[in-house]
Amino acid sequence: MSPSAVASLRLQLSLVQPVLRSATARMWHSGPGLPDRYRRYLRAMHQVIRASVPLMERAAARCEALPRDPVTGPLARYLRSHAEEERGHDDWLLADAAATGTAPGELTDTVPPAHVAALAGAQYYWIEHSHPVALLGYIAVLEGNAPAPGLASRLARETGLPQAAFETVRLHADLDDGHSADLDLLIERLPLDAAQRSLVAVSALHTVASLAELFDRITAAPTEWESTDE
Repeated sequence: MSPSAVASLRLQLSLVQPVLRSATARMWHSGPGLPDRYRRYLRAMHQVIRASVPLMERAAARCEALPRDPVTGPLARYLRSHAEEERGHDDWLLADAAATGTAPGELTDTVPPAHVAALAGAQYYWIEHSHPVALLGYIAVLEGNAPAPGLASRLARETGLPQAAFETVRLHADLDDGHSADLDLLIERLPLDAAQRSLVAVSALHTVASLAELFDRITAAPTEWESTDE
């Protein structure tokens, strides 16, 4: 018997998760640069998270435009519902940044670097030119790597920034485990064919690699963060 879609996806992710865990640990290591690293993190995650609801809404619309099949109906319903759960989370990041003394325009008016566009932009390509089920791989990685419990408190203590600057980290540590469980149930129930299972896995593996690169760039000196990709 072949492994379930969820078991297969989680197995593939387990092989690359150490790369992402290492990048995350480097980003959050203690030291004098941590406050600035956290501010860069807020800016980068705002650039990523503000794409979440539009991505889900576009994927749902594509499902509804495709010929009806056993996947598109339940997938569209999940995406519409989850988009409402995620709506406004980019505003949380703006509020956190404001608590650090960062003006909102430093997040909203900055041109996102190419590596941020590649992280979310690949999903638009797969949604439009392959199948919107690809987005499940992206969601699986983002919600399967929620901030660790206690991270917000440690960051507040070690950076000296106000507790109000860490609300998004705190809330996602609480919320994303439940969201990840809901996603696993959906993937398990969807009658994915071999090509669709492969697409979800490719999307997830791309997301791991891109997110690890993003975290490493946040860890790097600001001059590297600001540099363009070549």
